[in-house]
Amino acid sequence: MHLKDYYTILELEPSATLTEIKKAYRRLALQYHPDTTNNDAYAAAQFTEIKEAYEVLTNPAKKEYYLQQRWYNQSIGKRKKQEAVTPVLVLQQVLELDKYVSLLDVHRMDKQGLYEYIGAIIPDDTIEKLNHFNDITINKEIIHRILNCTLVLSYPLATLLKDRLLTIKADTETVNFIHQHIAALNKTQRWEKNRVWILLLLVLLISLLIFFMSA
Repeated sequence: MHLKDYYTILELEPSATLTEIKKAYRRLALQYHPDTTNNDAYAAAQFTEIKEAYEVLTNPAKKEYYLQQRWYNQSIGKRKKQEAVTPVLVLQQVLELDKYVSLLDVHRMDKQGLYEYIGAIIPDDTIEKLNHFNDITINKEIIHRILNCTLVLSYPLATLLKDRLLTIKADTETVNFIHQHIAALNKTQRWEKNRVWILLLLVLLISLLIFFMSA
């Protein structure tokens, strides 16, 4: 997936502060603004890119989403450069992902992007190699770490990952845990979805009880 490098557009390092971002925007906007370039087509296009970069990097929600996508893309790019796929390498990638996900805002994170990234870590050919090595201990840890990441996914996406994880060789205990984990996730999300209505019903019942007792 192609992703614009907003920091490069603003001629900044990824570590740039909000003040530095604003300063760079003012400088570049002045340089490429249509009013100062006689509506030059190239300058106008560049100004649009600069404005877009500024709007994303100064908006907390948009910036967090962008940084997630940037991290996913960079991580996948690094992974694709690896020639030898081994259980240890896959485990390292999963551990890094698990640590990263634990730091994200669950309510604003890109869940579809996370699902696709997990799928990129364990495509069919990688699963074949994991099964060929037949290291059940490492496979078990990989599965558990990925399941830990699925806690933030929707049940349909988690179910798709469950089917993929079940193709990885593991002991019976781990296979059972996969089924139990996804079932528990479904139960939790169903409760979260219906919680408001259940609470409203309880309030209504309590109100009716108080009404009849005081009548």
